[in-house]
Amino acid sequence: MEEPSPSLPLRFEAAVQRHLSVVYRTAGGGWEGHDFVVEVIAARFGLDGFEVVVDFRDLEAALDALLAPIQGRLLADLGLRDPMDLARKLAAELAPKVPAPARLTEVALTDGRGRRLALRL
Repeated sequence: MEEPSPSLPLRFEAAVQRHLSVVYRTAGGGWEGHDFVVEVIAARFGLDGFEVVVDFRDLEAALDALLAPIQGRLLADLGLRDPMDLARKLAAELAPKVPAPARLTEVALTDGRGRRLALRL
């Protein structure tokens, strides 16, 4: 592996995870409930004056606020078809809350069987 160039800043990431339970209709018309671990990742080149990407507390609070009204709900009641729609909604609503120069780079949902759906931005 090559050593990073001292003239180029390194890219750093910060991730937080939260649990979420939702129900959605499958392509076959049945109902499926899932417990997901929602992971969001923010990244930036270099670190701020406190040597962090973003304040974890702020990222956690923003994610908690988005997940609270979704917890235990039927996705269709929220206008969402499936987990990918959920990931898109979370990305769209969370991205503006990540302070520049950091930016949201990924929203991932991992179910109890370890299957992971990731939306990379």
